[in-house]
Amino acid sequence: MDYLVATFVIEGNHDLLQTARDLLADAAGDAGFESFEDTPNGLRAYVQEGLLNKSVLDDSLSDFLLPDVHISYTLSKAENKDWNETWEQAGFDPIDVCHKVLIVDANRSELLSSGVHGDSELTDGKEGEAGNVSAEGTAYDVVVRIAARQAFGTGTHQTTQMIVSEMLGMDLKGKRVLDCGCGTGILSIVACKLWAAEACGYDIDQWSVDNTRDNAKLNQVDNLLALLGDASVLQRIEGQFDVVLANINRNILLHDMPAFRTKMKKGALLVLSGFYVADLPLLEDEAATLGLHLDHQQHKDDWCCAVFKANA
Repeated sequence: MDYLVATFVIEGNHDLLQTARDLLADAAGDAGFESFEDTPNGLRAYVQEGLLNKSVLDDSLSDFLLPDVHISYTLSKAENKDWNETWEQAGFDPIDVCHKVLIVDANRSELLSSGVHGDSELTDGKEGEAGNVSAEGTAYDVVVRIAARQAFGTGTHQTTQMIVSEMLGMDLKGKRVLDCGCGTGILSIVACKLWAAEACGYDIDQWSVDNTRDNAKLNQVDNLLALLGDASVLQRIEGQFDVVLANINRNILLHDMPAFRTKMKKGALLVLSGFYVADLPLLEDEAATLGLHLDHQQHKDDWCCAVFKANA
């Protein structure tokens, strides 16, 4: 799937820069953008080619909520070389989630001397195994190695970390887990390492599906199925799931939630992230129409993670 990248420049009161970024990301999400990164003077945003609603974006910017702020943007194709190879070269530092899960960059050769040391410490990493110890002496239940082929889904983002933290509070042993928009496969892999019986993920991008499969092999996970497609692929998956995970932008969550619901068992959990705290009421209203109630939520910065439970 080809992507477009929009580079937004925010001009005006510098004290309002972060507020403007947050409002801009929300407006861009309405226009189809799904991922964002801050720049010194604005925001960079990515959208799948064909899903951009430019008129919605332009209307939002012409009637922006902050009167003293002006926003302009340029739109271009996101080159595969910049999207993939540049990220692989840069990599990411080891990520600690609740001192129980350690996510490490399998592409960085210096990893063994800077964060986790010794080959025995990068083993299967299932709960209770010895040897998953950091240089600081922290013993981890799970170590996940991610060879990233893209800039999203490595665990560096607040939304991924929140979903992982939610999974740590669940009893996944013997459960079926569905990973909607699997990306690198990180959530599915964590689920399998927390003793899920099976994880099934899907993504609209072939390189994400391939990356998920490669990372499953890298982590010695053999009970993970990765499929190519959007939410319609769920019609081809047999049975229902105990836990459904989706770290996607707000608009896709709203659109696909009915499809998620069809694959949930009675009492199943739906864990959603990839949206802002201000968007939670919209998702809560949609969930209520599907027989789902908000169990609890958490947030990091302006990002939200919500756990819904299917009515029995």
